[in-house]
Amino acid sequence: MFGLKNVLLFVMLFVASGWWPAWGVDLPQHTRNSGQGKVIVFFGDSLTAGLGLDRAQAFPALIQEKIKERGWNFQVVNAGVSGETTAGGLRRVEWILQRPIDVFVLELGANDGLLGLPVEEAKKNLQAIIDRVRDKYPSARIVLAGMRIPANLGREYVTQFREMFPELAEKNRVPLIPFLLEGVGGVPSLNLPDGIHPAPAGQKIVAENVWKVLEPVLEEVQ
Repeated sequence: MFGLKNVLLFVMLFVASGWWPAWGVDLPQHTRNSGQGKVIVFFGDSLTAGLGLDRAQAFPALIQEKIKERGWNFQVVNAGVSGETTAGGLRRVEWILQRPIDVFVLELGANDGLLGLPVEEAKKNLQAIIDRVRDKYPSARIVLAGMRIPANLGREYVTQFREMFPELAEKNRVPLIPFLLEGVGGVPSLNLPDGIHPAPAGQKIVAENVWKVLEPVLEEVQ
């Protein structure tokens, strides 16, 4: 899917983007306002944050539009932070859990894979995040977003990384988005000039990938 040059660029951009979001994480709200509706948190890295785009162009905002079209009362919170690894997410999740959460979409792991971090550590971190969400909000629904990494990183490692997501989904009995960037990854016209992060047209496809799995969950929750 990617050449070696793009793999190296991919790593450098994700790391260089640092620990701060592209346009700011929505702050926790400790209590639910009257009429606010149920809360969906998208917890992820620059793919969730919408690096290089206006906030309204990122896929969480497009999901909010789909929700409004159906007349459902959900508030989407974009908690994506550029450069985030699973370890960083684990450190940050308690802050996000200060606000009421009804649906938690977990999108992390890409940076771990591109940095060649141990798959077992990433898996352990993702499991810990899931556990902390369930401990704080037992009734919250969790959705896991699957990711893939370039084959250049080694067949065994790539396979272990890819299989980590369905294994976690099965273990925790949570819905899985098989591959967040399905139909977008590696397609120049759907990505920004960096060749990595989805452009507005790519974000629309990502939103559809997410919606296929998320919509049935919201129908049950609303």
